[in-house]
Amino acid sequence: MPEPAYVRIAGEYARRIRTGALPPRIQLPSYKEIAQENDVSEIVVRKALELLQSQGLVRSVRRRGVFVSDRPNLVRVSPERQMESAERSFENESDRDVQVERETRHIPATPELAEALGISEGELVTHVITRASEGGRPISISDTYHLVDVADVSGAAFLEETVTDQLPVSTHAEWLRTTPGDLVKTVNQRFLAADDRVIMISGVSYPRDRYDAFVFRMALK
Repeated sequence: MPEPAYVRIAGEYARRIRTGALPPRIQLPSYKEIAQENDVSEIVVRKALELLQSQGLVRSVRRRGVFVSDRPNLVRVSPERQMESAERSFENESDRDVQVERETRHIPATPELAEALGISEGELVTHVITRASEGGRPISISDTYHLVDVADVSGAAFLEETVTDQLPVSTHAEWLRTTPGDLVKTVNQRFLAADDRVIMISGVSYPRDRYDAFVFRMALK
């Protein structure tokens, strides 16, 4: 899925804020200046700054402008996050070395997978395991399943996410190095086509203290 300009711009500013290149309380350039610098409209800039604000990275002061927050929080925002690669998402969140590794294989659909994807039991599906670490510390692991002929989520019209605190499956617990009995933050996702056909499902686990908040944005108009 192509990365929208407002997501790219927000990501660049997020990285600069988290690395300290833009220190707390400093004022950001004006909408016009950011628009000219990135060759986009001010509408695109407004969406980028709204995303930064929803992440807790900036605050808007009436008649004065937009300023970097005093103490930026780490907030996971969807669906914009799905428009970035895992590498870019985590790099935007950190000034430490980020490593992402993927393992892809084809497996026969279990009864549970067949029901979730609306296919026959035993039909081949693609299983992608994505593991991420930050400065050597595991910070995320996900299991994604989709039909073999589905390359990505570019054909999705809807995203459903459910966020819960729960005991991780054994492979997630092992990667995140959780203590037995500890809960993790789990995000279960369903990507649906315009006709409500499920084209991809994913279960993502994070350390419970990874994010200060989870925000899901949607267009109401």
